Amino acid sequence: MTEVFDEWDELNADFKELETVNKTYLKHLEDLTGHQKKCQEQIKHQKYRMNIVVKKLDKIKKTKENEKELSELQNNILKRKAQINEVEQTLPKENGLYLKIILGNVNVSILNKEDKFKYKDEYEKFKLILSGICFVMAVLNYFIHFRALELSYIFLLVWYYCTLTIRESILKLNGSRIKGWWRFHHFFSTVAAGILLIWPDNSTWMAFRHQFALFNIYLSVVQFLQFRYQRGALYRLKALGERHNMDITIEGFHSWMFRGLSFLYPFLFAGYMFTLYNAYTLYLLSYYPDATWHVRVLCAMFCILFLGNTATAIGVIPSKFNEKVKLQYKIMSERLSNQLLNRDNDDQQELEKKEH
Repeated sequence: MTEVFDEWDELNADFKELETVNKTYLKHLEDLTGHQKKCQEQIKHQKYRMNIVVKKLDKIKKTKENEKELSELQNNILKRKAQINEVEQTLPKENGLYLKIILGNVNVSILNKEDKFKYKDEYEKFKLILSGICFVMAVLNYFIHFRALELSYIFLLVWYYCTLTIRESILKLNGSRIKGWWRFHHFFSTVAAGILLIWPDNSTWMAFRHQFALFNIYLSVVQFLQFRYQRGALYRLKALGERHNMDITIEGFHSWMFRGLSFLYPFLFAGYMFTLYNAYTLYLLSYYPDATWHVRVLCAMFCILFLGNTATAIGVIPSKFNEKVKLQYKIMSERLSNQLLNRDNDDQQELEKKEH
């Protein structure tokens, strides 16, 4: 009994310490909330005053006398906007419409940089794991005709793409620069998978099911290659401190990344052509006597996916190539300037020797 009461007294003393720490924590939490509100108010003030300055700046006529000052002021305004954007990344943000509908007003802002990277890394792992599961189920569906297995797989696709839209919306809220098409692509794919789920088990589906299984097998392989490329690029750029922690698209690479991208592009475009082939097959199936509206709608949706994916990928290539050229030019310029500097130093040393 004595030992038990002694331990309880020690536990009471520890609990008093816990209460003290908790009070300090709550005080800091209130201070943090207050500082966040002050920062948000200051940001609104900065944006409001900058808009006034920009409007007045547009009304000023450029002359030779004020051209230098005006251009310098415009550059300073652009720098200030970039600085404000960096400050905003450290503050909580209000959920967008989609997240409000799905999650309500739950705060999903990630303020710590390391936590942002962990969330991004978990997002990539989630895609990899689901790609592996989809690969296995697609192979089973190719060799086994069991309706319940097919419906389970298509329902998994619906859930997968729906979950991606939520996760990517959270990434976007926390500063990700993902292109709008890829977010729309996953919303669109969710709808397409839903239509596949309610497609009746008739002759048109039987004619398309093997091709659809092969298409998903290939997509799983490509998604694995994308995971390897994006994760490697993300880690390298994070190590260099040259990339935002929440970026998920393949942008802002250097010459050592161009080889990986050039390796990935043929697989991507082959997947886009497979998407077009699916649309063509569905177009032919739409003439079947028992073809339902699902065939025609999916044909149009696969066409849209092909056009959007191809246009976005082709639009990215010139910017990547230009970045590579700019980087090579910069490296050559630095080498040339270093050579000239070394030559000048050698000439100066030789001249000093002659004078001596």
